[in-house]
Amino acid sequence: MDYREAAEFLKHRDNYLILTHKRPDGDTIGCAAGLCRALRGLGKTAYILPNEDVIPLLGGYLDGLTAPDGFTSDTVVSTDVATENLLPDSAALYKGRIDLAIDHHPSQEFFARETCLEADKAACGEIIWKICGELGVMDREIATPLYVAVSTDCGCFVYSNTTPHTHRVAAALMEQGIPVKALNKRHFRTKSMARMKLESLILQNMHLYHGGTVAVAPISLELIAQAGATSEDTDDIAAFLGQLKGVLHTATIREHEGGECRVSVRTKADELNATRVCARLGGGGHKAASGCTVKGTVDEAEKAILAAIDEQLSQPSQD
Repeated sequence: MDYREAAEFLKHRDNYLILTHKRPDGDTIGCAAGLCRALRGLGKTAYILPNEDVIPLLGGYLDGLTAPDGFTSDTVVSTDVATENLLPDSAALYKGRIDLAIDHHPSQEFFARETCLEADKAACGEIIWKICGELGVMDREIATPLYVAVSTDCGCFVYSNTTPHTHRVAAALMEQGIPVKALNKRHFRTKSMARMKLESLILQNMHLYHGGTVAVAPISLELIAQAGATSEDTDDIAAFLGQLKGVLHTATIREHEGGECRVSVRTKADELNATRVCARLGGGGHKAASGCTVKGTVDEAEKAILAAIDEQLSQPSQD
């Protein structure tokens, strides 16, 4: 369904529970918070399912919105979730029971009963903003998390996914009187000392391939501990390598407990399709930014993702 149909769907239902994805970023959290507040603005009962992975930087946007114990929903909505495999453990009970998925990933697997997909949008927040327009609800409290959703998914409007529509949405949200300067400072211009130490260690341990155009950064648990870093210090770490001059494509490999590594791939999409790279390893996302999970050590994950990159670079077209 399109965003107008999604808005009609939401108007005629109640008792909402909104789901976010595992390792939540600003887009999924901002969308959930903005949509929850918009539904409440219509007089609906709406909550967000608590996400055990949320970091403090983003957790504040969920204050007063998370579902209490025992809440029974009639309508389940997911925001920025491409596949049920991306749901956190807390949402396992809702697999197969999601009524509406609102998403912008080309790798969307259409797991919900209804899906509102706009794969040309830089952020799912752009779609939620359009839906709010159809619902006739918008204020500072809704606009603030939606700005976080939009701005973080396009790197404060510098990533290649940024479009004129992205800027128009951001401008409309700013017109609601949101604290834009404080938001930009918090999300884009503030780093902990541990984060800066971690970036230094990443530079020391990264590997360059294909004449320096491909950078791969293995981030082991030992490396994170050496920097004194926490999960919050690694937020959006995948964007870091792309700042290196001459680097076109990057893979950031973060080791997690349980013998698995989570890989984030960022590419110059017209030369290397990140979705195809990660699909080879069971992942997905966007042409310029995708992810996957690899079982094994960081060294094994590096070999696996490099083989996937090599395979795609050998292809004649990246459409």
